[in-house]
Amino acid sequence: MAVPRNRLSNARKNSRRAHHAKKPKNAMTCPNCKGKKLSHTVCPHCGHYAGRSIAASDKK
Repeated sequence: MAVPRNRLSNARKNSRRAHHAKKPKNAMTCPNCKGKKLSHTVCPHCGHYAGRSIAASDKK
């Protein structure tokens, strides 16, 4: 088993992990209702996906 020769300081440890932060998800606009939605998912506002209606909308 590997044994570290010296202890890493907090600054060195945290500098190495500086790029591990979560990135925000990219939202796109729905071509049908122009609402925000995640890519490759059904639009939560109008229920359309790939140009056709998938889910019945509750808004009437």
